[in-house]
Amino acid sequence: MEEKLLQKVCEQVYQQLPRLKGCQPQVQPRPDGNTLLIFNKSETSEDGFTLPITVRVVVDGEGKILKTSTSR
Repeated sequence: MEEKLLQKVCEQVYQQLPRLKGCQPQVQPRPDGNTLLIFNKSETSEDGFTLPITVRVVVDGEGKILKTSTSR
């Protein structure tokens, strides 16, 4: 995936999920021509527990977000 498209998609994800701002995704090309972006981040709850957050975004070749899934 081109760097320009990747930045555009990341900005869209950051608008939807501001807590991920600054988190760089892992980029995985898919056999069907789409690209999977995986954002990983950890946050600490009020109780002091560490909560991992994973967001998976499937993007087509033109930079259009096809599917987004998030962990709790």
